[in-house]
Amino acid sequence: MGQVNVTINGRAYQVACDDGQEQHLTALAAYVDRRVGELTAAMGQIGDARLLVMASLLIADELADAQAAGAPGKAQPEAFADSGETVLANGIEALARRIEDIAARLEAA
Repeated sequence: MGQVNVTINGRAYQVACDDGQEQHLTALAAYVDRRVGELTAAMGQIGDARLLVMASLLIADELADAQAAGAPGKAQPEAFADSGETVLANGIEALARRIEDIAARLEAA
């Protein structure tokens, strides 16, 4: 079992992964860190938990958009494969709109 040290929002985390997946996990962590950095730049440091939840929702929204667009080469996660796909995608979009609204209000404050 491999282990990778990643840094997200300036904090180091040690994450276990399957052997051979270290580089992939490092790239994923770098992507999450970039998204968290974008949120931090827009809203400031609002706490690790909130930043990570918001980044996770934004990334899930990106995934939903990619699935809706039928992105080639992307395997469809089980969560999007069931009969509730539309309901789930609509829920993610609604959450994304709420996050954007909250971000706009925080920027205006």
